[in-house]
Amino acid sequence: MAYNRVFPGYNGTGGDLPPRPVCAKTWHGSVMKALGTVRLRVIIESYALKRHLGWKGRANDAVIAWGGHGPDTFVLRHPSWRNTGWLRRNPFFEDTMVPALQTAVQKALSL
Repeated sequence: MAYNRVFPGYNGTGGDLPPRPVCAKTWHGSVMKALGTVRLRVIIESYALKRHLGWKGRANDAVIAWGGHGPDTFVLRHPSWRNTGWLRRNPFFEDTMVPALQTAVQKALSL
């Protein structure tokens, strides 16, 4: 479930503005209840990390520590062409994390 259903725009440096609080207040509880048992969580970037894991550190650190969030929780960077350098510096992502995520998705869909 997307934390924010309405793109809030960009800040002065080109980054995304934070999600509007009204979005979570309006939709989060009812959508999570409708989902029932969640078999796989894919959490993308800092706002979702704070909301779903109570993460207080850098989003990058949460991605690197991905195995410590539980077997059915994956933390990802926001998909962007800007991540090319990060992917080169962090080969674990494509070598280890992506295959584990693929396996987790297959498992969640087969139940």
